[in-house]
Amino acid sequence: MAYVFTHATVLDGTEGMEPRPDMTVVVDDGGRIDKVGPAATTVGPMGALEVDLAGAFLMPGLINAHVHLCGTGKPMSAGGAGDLIDKVTGNPIGMWALRRMIRSHAQAQLASGVTTVRSVGDPGFADVDVRDAVNAGKFPGPRLLTSGTGVTVPGGHGAGLFAHVAKSLEEAREIVRTCFAHNCDLVKLFITGGVFDAEVEGEPGVLRMPPDVARAAVEEAHKLGMPVAAHIESAEGVRVGLEAGVDTIEHGAALDEGLIALFKENGAGRASSLTCTVSPALPFVELSPEKTKSTEVQKANGRIVYEGIVRAAQQALAAGIPVGLGTDSSCPYITHYDMWREVVYFERLVGASRQRALHTATLGNARILGLGDETGSVEEGKAADLIVTPENPLDNLEALRTVTMVMARGALDEHPRVKHIPELDAELDDFLPQSE
Repeated sequence: MAYVFTHATVLDGTEGMEPRPDMTVVVDDGGRIDKVGPAATTVGPMGALEVDLAGAFLMPGLINAHVHLCGTGKPMSAGGAGDLIDKVTGNPIGMWALRRMIRSHAQAQLASGVTTVRSVGDPGFADVDVRDAVNAGKFPGPRLLTSGTGVTVPGGHGAGLFAHVAKSLEEAREIVRTCFAHNCDLVKLFITGGVFDAEVEGEPGVLRMPPDVARAAVEEAHKLGMPVAAHIESAEGVRVGLEAGVDTIEHGAALDEGLIALFKENGAGRASSLTCTVSPALPFVELSPEKTKSTEVQKANGRIVYEGIVRAAQQALAAGIPVGLGTDSSCPYITHYDMWREVVYFERLVGASRQRALHTATLGNARILGLGDETGSVEEGKAADLIVTPENPLDNLEALRTVTMVMARGALDEHPRVKHIPELDAELDDFLPQSE
């Protein structure tokens, strides 16, 4: 089906975007943007379905660069989650249920306006199965980039949840080769610990993966043509990851001049980027340990991680390092329909302009993920990944909370519906930072 969106106010996703009123966007029957131009002079093909937006705002679909699709966002202890994952992946019925859950969560991301998702650690390679089913047209869903099951070390972050344990350099390489055999899009390393597995107050992000293991995994991945993302929540971990040559640092920590230089040329001779994830850290700062199913030590470490994430993003932006955005969906209080909150946090806590924040969540993320020529902006020739909002996000980014239409690769949902978790929404709204 070809579509003609008329009387649209276009926000195209580029760095200098400004609202372009009374525009027409033509989508061909192959799911690509065919024309973008003034309504008075731009027409679509015969038989195309006309959608009159009556001045509403048409923009690229959001891109969520950091998610786990295996959880709901309802708080659960790490131990409890690990026990559940073992039961699920250990039998065919459990795997069937896991695929259905991941499918549902991917579709929730889409209904909320996220047309591209990067999954960075899910058990049993179920995310890969869902990606392949979406691509085959078995059911609607966002574009999925999948890492399958990640690489960690004994006692490392993600062990028993969404990462396989490497006890040697060769085992690390073998896990990478397994990911390649499953046709994963990227490899995920867990180089440091996280908030939940920090045992001492003041020491989150403890280095868990030895540098030579990280280097071996990255070398193997790059040899196979796969980019590498790495969970890192300390400056020491950032150094180890960058020296190993990882392509994206997930979360991050405060940077110094040496680390900034390594971002621009890492140990593999490449440039690296930073993925900012305020969403999973902020609840630890704002809520009691009882609510987040954590401890006082974890709450204290959560604040350190939060401050490090915000500071790293600020420093990276100032230094010209590419910064992406992701929510870390499935973590406590992080649902699959709240990418809009991460965009708001990027403006109001990190300090990016609204224009920069919206660009980062669309074309900026697309470029970091190697999709800049395919999606992320309203431009002729690109995939028709589009969303519509009644209000202008450049006036208030909370406009992204209300998405009235979603198109993913040319498939239009005129009435997207998201199933909310009201109790989580209410608490998150209580500490939503307000614009100045």
